[in-house]
Amino acid sequence: MHRSRLHVVLLDSPAQVSDAEVSFWAGALGSTPEVEEGTPFTVVAPLGSGMVLAHQRLGSGASRVHLDIETDDTEAEVERLEALGAERVGEYDGCVHLRDPAGLLFCVVPVQSEDFAEHATVWG
Repeated sequence: MHRSRLHVVLLDSPAQVSDAEVSFWAGALGSTPEVEEGTPFTVVAPLGSGMVLAHQRLGSGASRVHLDIETDDTEAEVERLEALGAERVGEYDGCVHLRDPAGLLFCVVPVQSEDFAEHATVWG
């Protein structure tokens, strides 16, 4: 048995446009961004049910949106998603990068939120 849930919708953009991206979405949603010092992440706005919209500053690459699924058992969640058609493409610092059947990037990450158990789905 393990649990998982959608936790973060991430706006990824290269450094040269990241400030404008954060400013735009904070203005559009009427929120005050919270920079996570020492990381490439900024929390832009809450989305409800414990989910957040965040921004990830990229070193390079094209702008995109990706989702993070948090779980209390990374390997079990990755295996569950692979059985549904996801493809593992890499790992970094405890996070597993996958592509869905349409080729869109998403990540499975260890539990990061205080309200994880309140919003998670139990599998198995």
